[in-house]
Amino acid sequence: MRWLTYFLKCIAWGFVSIQLYFVVQITLWIFINPSSTAFQRAEHWRLCQFSFTCPIQHRWVPYAQISNDLKRAILVSEDDIFFIHPGVRIEDMQKAWERNQKAGSKVVRGGSTITQQLAKNLFLSSEKNYFRKTQELIVTGLLELILSKQRILEIYMNSVEWGEGIFGVGAATQHYFVSTPKNITRDQAVSLASALPAPKCFDKSKYCKRGSIDFSARQQFILEGMDRIALPKPK
Repeated sequence: MRWLTYFLKCIAWGFVSIQLYFVVQITLWIFINPSSTAFQRAEHWRLCQFSFTCPIQHRWVPYAQISNDLKRAILVSEDDIFFIHPGVRIEDMQKAWERNQKAGSKVVRGGSTITQQLAKNLFLSSEKNYFRKTQELIVTGLLELILSKQRILEIYMNSVEWGEGIFGVGAATQHYFVSTPKNITRDQAVSLASALPAPKCFDKSKYCKRGSIDFSARQQFILEGMDRIALPKPK
């Protein structure tokens, strides 16, 4: 039994070490912008591998240089009570659990907030299972504990995927509208926000599956909800 005790201790210390790594990394992001995310690196490998030229587009844009229309549109699209909840939306997670239980072992719905999406993109794989979801919740709690809501949203907007090889608002506004996040119009902001649930499909039709998202309907939904979103004053 001694070897079993030793084995369990190794697992426990490994788990704690990983969490400490996350704490240190997230703390650094109070002052330093993340250079890339786990998802970006995975996409870089998929698209580029050993090629010297790579179609990855990414440019960091500070929170103050992103239009309020784009911020509101993103919040309506992805997480309309982001500035109110503690990182998770319990009701949405309960609905996700119920749907996943009906689907059997396959996870079909995540019910994720912006903070949860960021936790997954920054550190974790896209694999859907309950162990990964548990780690996502731990990282979500750390993000909410260490970073301000504004900083979380800033990092999210600068790291989220907006098309094949397109990451962040800087690259997205340039790619789709030859503009900047500060100067895009209200309609352009709505269009960009509508892409977030299925960015590759929004960018290239070859990634669209049967029954894919209706972007026009989603844009109308976002447009109707933007004015009810109140943004806190920038810090």
